[in-house]
Amino acid sequence: MSFDRSIKIAPSILSADFANFGEEIRAIEAQGADWVHVDVMDGHFVPNLTFGPPAVKAFRPHVTTFMDVHLMIAPVDPYIEAYAEAGADMITAHWEAGPHPHRTLQAIKATGKMAGISLNPGTPAAVISELLDLVDMVLVMSVNPGFGGQKFIPTSVEKVRQVREMIGDREIMIQVDGGVDPNTVGPLVAAGADCFVAGSAVFKGGSVDNPAPYGENIRAIRAAAQGALKDVA
Repeated sequence: MSFDRSIKIAPSILSADFANFGEEIRAIEAQGADWVHVDVMDGHFVPNLTFGPPAVKAFRPHVTTFMDVHLMIAPVDPYIEAYAEAGADMITAHWEAGPHPHRTLQAIKATGKMAGISLNPGTPAAVISELLDLVDMVLVMSVNPGFGGQKFIPTSVEKVRQVREMIGDREIMIQVDGGVDPNTVGPLVAAGADCFVAGSAVFKGGSVDNPAPYGENIRAIRAAAQGALKDVA
């Protein structure tokens, strides 16, 4: 994937119908999703359990856009190769997941995949200053990881602004995950974010039998983001 700062909407399939993942993935892509976001949780680093490598491998044939795999697990290093082999296009690990995030990013890069580093709400932006030359994306968590449907943490906007300043002219995307909707996306765009994970805000009101609301929800988030982008310009 070539680098660009266009607005990207990445629905989290954590909010999809677990009995119909293939159809749900095809539906959100048909309705305008730019990426498919896969939240991997281990019940240890975060208080929830979701998808192992076999599940991600099963999702892969249905994804025609870009599969963005967010590893909320610790330890993370032993599982990087498995998720790469399962078909992730981007693997994002948490700065908080182990003592050697630099090594973790090296391991992701060694698989040939794009690499992201994620920050929990209580982690200051400054901790990644020595890692930026290894990453393709910084993910700012705007809720505490583990569950969908949480309320957006407003201080995340300032953290995005700090990350944007740290990045400078590097070709690094900024993603935000948690409580993203048409009301919260504008300030995040103004602060410098360009990729937005949305779960319940995309999937609410729709289903695989009635996917039109997915498109309406995606378009509403995109319109708010692009409106903020025009204001910044």
